[in-house]
Amino acid sequence: MKTQLIVNVLGADKLGILSLIASKIRESNCNILDSRHAIYGQDFSITMIINGTENEITRLEVSLSSFCVEHELLCMMKRTSGHIKQNIEQLITLKFSGRDRSGIIQQITSVLAGENVSVNAMRQKITQKDDVCYVEGKMILSAPADLDLVKFDRKLKQSLSNYGLSGQISHQINKEDNEYIESW
Repeated sequence: MKTQLIVNVLGADKLGILSLIASKIRESNCNILDSRHAIYGQDFSITMIINGTENEITRLEVSLSSFCVEHELLCMMKRTSGHIKQNIEQLITLKFSGRDRSGIIQQITSVLAGENVSVNAMRQKITQKDDVCYVEGKMILSAPADLDLVKFDRKLKQSLSNYGLSGQISHQINKEDNEYIESW
């Protein structure tokens, strides 16, 4: 029986650090099922879901903990089960931009949660021009097959408009090549 482990490692971005982490996973005879990696200034973050036998996962937990202490990295691990691929019946890409204000991400994610839409990935950047901060964001979303995209788009656009943001929503339904795109 396979056991699954969610691992998050955070620390200073050094050349080869991901290779060293991957080596620890390989040495424990475990397998990376999925991962996300990002660089934040001088630091990096990687989140992975790993599987292996009970003994292999236990061995990895011990060796990765020691490795992270040695390399001054933060590491969090949690055992889990039942990892399944994310729902991709309807993929939605949301891009938005405008003047930065407090509460923008909370407002957007609140609308998404209310519509049972999951955030699969999110990227945001803040720039400053003439003492004014501007936000640019992009989210990759997954939605249930029965989501009414017209109503969803209307609700989301109204929410963004309330915050003075403009953007673009694109849909990819059932992995088809044709894509519906609407800008405002």
